[in-house]
Amino acid sequence: MKYSGMKQKAAALKWNKENDEAPRLIASGRGYQAEKILALAKKAGIPVQENALLSEALDSLSPGAVIPEELYELTAQVYTFLMELEAREAEKQG
Repeated sequence: MKYSGMKQKAAALKWNKENDEAPRLIASGRGYQAEKILALAKKAGIPVQENALLSEALDSLSPGAVIPEELYELTAQVYTFLMELEAREAEKQG
């Protein structure tokens, strides 16, 4: 997800449902680091969603941290977005 404010922010999440109780923050950054995170996501074909509130909240976490319960609702918006993308792709395929 990214946030286009005074200084661009980006964060990357990963959720291994078998091992983690919630998604983890795997990278975050501002400015140049945010640009690199977004470029890597684009290169890998990873969808990006803008969510300023979540991006701001994730800014206080360290990479590897499990998303705290108070951010579940905002994080669920990202995963809903991804599931909708997957469903649209499946419709196109079949």
